[in-house]
Amino acid sequence: MRRSDQRRDAVFACYQRDVTGRPLEELFDVETKPFTRELAEGVEANRERLDAEIGARARGWEVSRIAPLERNVLRVALFEISDRPDVPAAVAIDEAVNLAKLYCSAEAPGFVNGILGSLVAAAPGGAEADGG
Repeated sequence: MRRSDQRRDAVFACYQRDVTGRPLEELFDVETKPFTRELAEGVEANRERLDAEIGARARGWEVSRIAPLERNVLRVALFEISDRPDVPAAVAIDEAVNLAKLYCSAEAPGFVNGILGSLVAAAPGGAEADGG
């Protein structure tokens, strides 16, 4: 299974966690890949920090008002950017935008790209998202 598919599965697990309140462990099955688990569990363990970072950039939006699927696309991508040095920020952003195009509203890809791009630009070495 490609990493793109595992990212999608992590987003959906986090989304289900958000809307049902069920623990992640109940949402995984025996075929859940390690990368999917790592992303979803990382988001869960760092939810407050991730939401604070997203909220600081989502001008005019409370994190709780962002659609649950979009919110979890942002959380997974931000977790990869901030906690997975093996994943280039540009890759995490591209994957998040693609997920938003496939599964969210028409405005979501631009919203996701804007927030993640702003977060990366504000970080030390922020030019990484632009490839340099």
